[in-house]
Amino acid sequence: MQTILFICGQNRLRSPTAEHVFADWPGIEVASAGLKHDADVPVSNELVQWADLIFVMEKSHRRKLAEKFRASLGGARVVCLDIPDDYEFMQPELVRLLERKVTPFLPAR
Repeated sequence: MQTILFICGQNRLRSPTAEHVFADWPGIEVASAGLKHDADVPVSNELVQWADLIFVMEKSHRRKLAEKFRASLGGARVVCLDIPDDYEFMQPELVRLLERKVTPFLPAR
């Protein structure tokens, strides 16, 4: 089973949407977290170590993740989706964007 972590700033809109969209995808287990100190679910060393694949929403998230959790990243692959903070939770445009950008990295259904 592949473990996938979705990361945004506050874990309120983009990464929870991604977690919800891919929760039932076969062959993967998903979680989401945020990099800001007031995130609903803050990124932790344990989450980073758990993940085989990490999706960040912005380039700044990749940089912050590398700065704060370099020792925990191990062999995890980090992919930047380049999705700006312009969407609401489960907004249809965000769901379509996530499906288009994330699905190529997932096991076939």
